[in-house]
Amino acid sequence: MLKRMILKKITITALTLFILLLIYLMPTNKINNRNLDVKQNLEYTYTNDLETIYLLDYNDYVARTFIKGCSCSSAVDKASDLLQGLIVEGKKNNIIPNGFKAIIPSGTRVLALNLDKGVLTIDFSKEILEINKKYEEKMLESLIYTLTSINGIDSVKILVEGEELKQLPNSNKQLPSLLDRDYGINKVYNLTGTNNIDSYTVFYVNEFNDNYYYVPVTKYINNDKLDKIKIIIEELTSNPVYESNLMSFLNVNTKLLDYEIKDDVIKLNFNNLILSDITGNSILEEVIYTISLSVSNEIDVKEVIFMVENEEIYKKVLE
Repeated sequence: MLKRMILKKITITALTLFILLLIYLMPTNKINNRNLDVKQNLEYTYTNDLETIYLLDYNDYVARTFIKGCSCSSAVDKASDLLQGLIVEGKKNNIIPNGFKAIIPSGTRVLALNLDKGVLTIDFSKEILEINKKYEEKMLESLIYTLTSINGIDSVKILVEGEELKQLPNSNKQLPSLLDRDYGINKVYNLTGTNNIDSYTVFYVNEFNDNYYYVPVTKYINNDKLDKIKIIIEELTSNPVYESNLMSFLNVNTKLLDYEIKDDVIKLNFNNLILSDITGNSILEEVIYTISLSVSNEIDVKEVIFMVENEEIYKKVLE
């Protein structure tokens, strides 16, 4: 009898330990979130196409990079998709490239989106106002540059819980009703006074884990006769290293001889020192991109043609 009771206790104990082991090994998170995972997969079917997005890099610059886009065709749907990459812990944060991070506060929701005549109106939940003062302007820069990279979107209007955002939440800096690339990005002020202020934006190269990407910097100066095309080229040649970590690969002796804008095309005519090898006819990819991105940010063109002493070398079609 005693032997039978002991055997029964041993059996019950062994069975209990076995059940506890199964519970411990069971992937409970996966089971609990199964319905959520299926829903996300249905809503976000990613293609191999990459979309431009502007995120914070490891130096806190708002920088140009790419993430996989959704299988959607309308500008509003693309905007809705990319906004999930800009929100901390958004639905696309798992595919943000290494070295970059989102900036819109976690928990922010997009309540409504509307596109009318190139103006994208976004209604955010109140959590967007919880942005750190250090990053409130960068948040807007990230939003503006990302969304105006989508064909059909020229400017952005921001609402919070249905009310227009008229000033930054911390500094109380007044905002224009419509936000476009004139707002600037990674701003630098080289001003000597308050008169004849103008600006231009130069794209520089930065590097993370042996991968190059592009960082735009808007510079404000006093100049009432600013030829933005010439001054962009001068900036890229005079600053091979800008702010210690941003680079330009343009030879310091490169000269822009002249340029012509016709219809949607700009032709830039350089001396032969723009070539990566003067015995050949090639230009570094980083040079092509820094110039093309900088020029197209200032003027509305669809093609940038690179010429060397009046001979066409390369044509960059802008996306």
